[in-house]
Amino acid sequence: MSQTRFAPLAPMTPNAAISAFAYLRAVEADDAEAAAEFAGAEPRMPALLVDVAERIVVPVTALPGPNAGEPCADTFALEALGRVFVTALRTWEQAGPDAAEGIARAVITFVAQILTEDHEDVADVLRQLEAVGVGQALDAHPAPAGAHPARLTVV
Repeated sequence: MSQTRFAPLAPMTPNAAISAFAYLRAVEADDAEAAAEFAGAEPRMPALLVDVAERIVVPVTALPGPNAGEPCADTFALEALGRVFVTALRTWEQAGPDAAEGIARAVITFVAQILTEDHEDVADVLRQLEAVGVGQALDAHPAPAGAHPARLTVV
């Protein structure tokens, strides 16, 4: 079986991460008005959502590192399913801006089915993922020296 790993992802910008997660949270809350506003403000929304999805799916489905012992058939199947899922989202992204809601719903379903524990709700997990994603984006794209720090508010 193939042990192909995904190439490292280029860091998202803070604005891209914030926009994508704001859209995901609006769709998850069934707030069509807010979702339409976020999607209208960012014509690259489908691509941003796939970028976020890849950052969520790949670590969860990737083959374990060398210190984790010998992977089993289920491990390879999970890794392959993660690749198929992300590839399907990338293909769907090509449909254009109208694909954003479907991609968002697929990501939300993945989060609900795979990452949400019994005592958590999807909105809480999305907020946690957003904090990590925006933090990574800020680490990768620090403000220039002398710039005022940005104040980020999660709605």
